[in-house]
Amino acid sequence: MEHILLLDYAGVAVFAATGALAASRKELDIIGFLFLACVTGIGGGTFRDVILNVPVFWVGNRDYVLICVAVAVIVFFTSHLVESRYRLLLWLDAIGLAAFSVMGAARGLTITGSPVIAIVTGVLTAAFGGILRDLLTGEPSVLLRPEIYITAAMAGAAVYTIADLALLPTDVSALIAFAAAFIVRGGALKYGWNVPTYKSRPGRHPNDIP
Repeated sequence: MEHILLLDYAGVAVFAATGALAASRKELDIIGFLFLACVTGIGGGTFRDVILNVPVFWVGNRDYVLICVAVAVIVFFTSHLVESRYRLLLWLDAIGLAAFSVMGAARGLTITGSPVIAIVTGVLTAAFGGILRDLLTGEPSVLLRPEIYITAAMAGAAVYTIADLALLPTDVSALIAFAAAFIVRGGALKYGWNVPTYKSRPGRHPNDIP
């Protein structure tokens, strides 16, 4: 379980970095950096715990908030060194999404024992922080980009759940699931992978309805 906790910390740090990078693109002050780093880093997990009706994870462990604060300060002083901040934001977001899809599924499965709920909480944990970040900064939402996003989170959560039900060691399940989610999202970023979209077509004319 120690490796799982480290993965959780890493996910928070990476997502916090994407929030801070978004703040740098908007040229906000240090408070803006801190706020967006925290909202992005712990927002998804907070929403998950509220839905599950359990104590919010960072309330009982201040390390999560401290990680967000530390990352925000570091990015505040170093973001100017990164030429393409949006591209970096997308790849860091892919890492965070992969980590949080695993952590969300693990928490949902532990609390409810339901594979379906585990997959849902994995997706919510992975996606909600990034959605909040984009809404607050006015960036194009990751949900509206043409390439795969939610599907990658679903893949990670589903793989972890299946591996856990197959009684694989927790660390092995987490590693396989993380790799699955990151490969799907990374492939989407690099090669433009997507799933078929809905194509609008004319409705039936009233005269054609019996």
